Amino acid sequence: MATLPPPNTKEFPKSSLEKKVYNIVELFIEHLPIMNDRNRLAFGLYKYLSGEGDPPEVLVPGSKLRIEGTTGNELAKKIAEELKKITKAPEESTEEIT
Repeated sequence: MATLPPPNTKEFPKSSLEKKVYNIVELFIEHLPIMNDRNRLAFGLYKYLSGEGDPPEVLVPGSKLRIEGTTGNELAKKIAEELKKITKAPEESTEEIT
């Protein structure tokens, strides 16, 4: 049997929200040494910015990440500051459910 080469991977455009979020998480490589942890965190942050997920203050402690050299709360604050630089965070809904 022959082994086929892996399929080509299409990268996100540099201006896309996904690429910006993944780049932010890569800034913290010294605190998040495991690549899979960084990918899971970036996906969660992308969902947050899309209005579907939890903010970094909830996401970082709840994701069971291996964090080195800092605490989860400090890392969440640093990530939140970086997210503010790329886009305005989604605002909480103030409508009442009836």
